[in-house]
Amino acid sequence: MKTSFPTPIKAITIIVLSIITSCNLIADKKVSTKIPTQKPNILLLMSDNQSAEHLGCYGDPSIKTPHIDRLAEKGLIFKNAFCSAPSCSPARASMLTGQDIWNLGEAANLWSSFPRVKVYSTLMEESGYHVGIEGKGWGPGDETVTAWEQNPGGVRYNSFEEFINDTKKGQPWMYWYSSRDPHRPYQKEGWKNSGIALDSIRVPPYLPNTIEVRKDIADYYDEIQRFDEEVGSYVSLLKEMGELENTVIVVCSDNGWQMPRGLANLYDFGTKIPLIISWPGHFPSGREIEDFINIKDFAPTFLELAGIPPAEEMNARSFVDILTSEKQGIIDPQRDHVIMARERHAFVRKGGLGYPGRAIRTDEYLLIRNYEPDRWPAGDPPLYGDVDAHMLHYEAPTKIYMLKNKNVENIKPLFDLAFSKRPEYELYNLKEDPFQMNNLIDVVAYKLILEALSNQLQSYLIETKDPREVGPLFDWDNAPYYKDRDKKPKPSIKAIETLGLREEYNYLD
Repeated sequence: MKTSFPTPIKAITIIVLSIITSCNLIADKKVSTKIPTQKPNILLLMSDNQSAEHLGCYGDPSIKTPHIDRLAEKGLIFKNAFCSAPSCSPARASMLTGQDIWNLGEAANLWSSFPRVKVYSTLMEESGYHVGIEGKGWGPGDETVTAWEQNPGGVRYNSFEEFINDTKKGQPWMYWYSSRDPHRPYQKEGWKNSGIALDSIRVPPYLPNTIEVRKDIADYYDEIQRFDEEVGSYVSLLKEMGELENTVIVVCSDNGWQMPRGLANLYDFGTKIPLIISWPGHFPSGREIEDFINIKDFAPTFLELAGIPPAEEMNARSFVDILTSEKQGIIDPQRDHVIMARERHAFVRKGGLGYPGRAIRTDEYLLIRNYEPDRWPAGDPPLYGDVDAHMLHYEAPTKIYMLKNKNVENIKPLFDLAFSKRPEYELYNLKEDPFQMNNLIDVVAYKLILEALSNQLQSYLIETKDPREVGPLFDWDNAPYYKDRDKKPKPSIKAIETLGLREEYNYLD
């Protein structure tokens, strides 16, 4: 049964007063909006499936990321950066287009096509920038379905050196390097050569604190450390080429880590990303920014830095004013929340059904609306996701451990949080429950907060013409899945053998 909420005057008043208080805290300081007069180069270095907190400069004591940490010292660290969707293809599509994923048709899904809309890469190229990508760029998906002749991110290159050699002297450039790390599968026992101490790892309470999980996390850390080395190599190349002083360096991820409740979930572990931006001499350095940034904001920001007007359909907001300000903490009080979404992440439910959701995240609360609460959020049981040929069969020790021990007393609550069905609404108090484990939807004391956030979320969805609110509903469930389309669905043999489900899947013989 769908739930609706009346307009909550008292709760809205509380939120408005909170915003006014935030404004008063910074009212005595003028925000700088100086735009650099020169056209800078832009180097975007993106990791794949990395959560925000897993860097030395974000306070993780277990991981060694000296190159990224040095960039953070010379630049800005964003403490509230989020992706538009906790899934590779839609997050990257939103970044390129400066739009919410529900306005991008099939591109709201993983392994999708890409719409014929304006992207920052093309606009920059048309204005004289040399634009290129290395690695994934937009994807995974098939852009040729909609007649794109190249990846929407730009012309693909094999290396940064090749790209620079193809750049005309004095021509500004935009280069997007998309790393393979720390995407699964991780290098098995990579942690042994990484210097990571297993007992130093802080296992989040929504995962079992076992040696199996610690080793899995340590392998993930090892891959982040490899990405850090890649970042260091790009900075060194910039110095060698004499391009460092006129290059904006952006280090980020596309979405959260590949763990239960992470990737493909609207919790922070799937949506909150690291973001470090550095341009010494132009952006005041050594600042921590609390303003909320959505990855879709990259498009108008890159365009403004390049002196190019954004496309009319881009509803994202540039944050150049934050980059050029001398302040830290909260700079723009209007950036007090972010709105995110998910549609079909992978082909893991019977009939290709997705798990649609929308969320609003503020400093204090996270509200999630699950549009199909009768579906399984992490995929159909018994394997909860790894069920057919459309799913990449990554080795996932943490997930396998939880599946094998799902009926053990201290594991069952964690298993249910990750894999069991969820209610239509979820509300979390982030100050008291930062790991989002206690849903407050039925707590009377939070009724006004629930109403206010629900109405704020719904108002934005209606304003931006989300088909799930204003119709006609786009058929994301039946949209093509451009991977292994012709293969007959079948479960992962390795997962079946590990979990002792061979008899249930004997038809594979």
